[in-house]
Amino acid sequence: MSYEPPRSLEKDGHRVILRRTDETVILYARSGRVVTSHWMDLAVAGMGLSPATVLDGEAVVWRDGRLDFGAVQSRAASSVARARFLASQHPAAYACWDVLHHPDPAIGDTRALPYTRRRELLLDLLADLGPPIQPVPATDDRSVAEEWYESLQPLGLEGVVAKRATAGYPAGRRAWVKVRHADTAEARVVGFTGPRRRPRNLVLVPAGTARPCLSARIDPVLAARIGTALINAPATGQRRTRGEPYTGLETDLVVEVLAGTGRHGTLTVVRIR
Repeated sequence: MSYEPPRSLEKDGHRVILRRTDETVILYARSGRVVTSHWMDLAVAGMGLSPATVLDGEAVVWRDGRLDFGAVQSRAASSVARARFLASQHPAAYACWDVLHHPDPAIGDTRALPYTRRRELLLDLLADLGPPIQPVPATDDRSVAEEWYESLQPLGLEGVVAKRATAGYPAGRRAWVKVRHADTAEARVVGFTGPRRRPRNLVLVPAGTARPCLSARIDPVLAARIGTALINAPATGQRRTRGEPYTGLETDLVVEVLAGTGRHGTLTVVRIR
């Protein structure tokens, strides 16, 4: 078993696939949408990779010694001009945890290879590149993983991810085990009630489900942060879930909710990813 601190999976970043083509670098969000223009600092850094390289990781922003998810979401939800300004103020880093395609034609698609082999290839690809593109730390020593679990939470990391050393790359990452301090689950934001800048509730689609459901009333401080992340998300019209009206949105925003549901199936939002 191999362990990684979940700089990527748990929170505080924006999932990004980085693809180096013959001529440029293209960045894709979790949904498959091209987001290169919002992360041009990472795209420029990615030009140091060999063509035909495809990496899986997360765009993160460090501020005052810890991961700042608000800064990440502000950039992801901003206009292109605003994103470039934010990049000049707080440059992003790319926390890379896997390689999906290797530039060597004899290797090519790596997703069926064991994790340990993909890890070797990843470290080799990034060895001479340096920041802001760096591999996420990993270990096969359980005691080290336990130390990470206990000591890295103040930096914005809330656990470790356990990956089977012999496993291929899992589509959807269902084969990865997340060990977190908080028992939470992920849910995708598809709408809101109340004012956009300070939503009262979110309409969510929890991971593994298809039916939208309404969250419990959001804490005011958290609502302000969510409002910032949603400010530029395109609206998809007025809709209803279980009789409740809401404004639909097209967004990549993912939040964490308490794993258990409350009365009437409402979900308690605890943080944004």
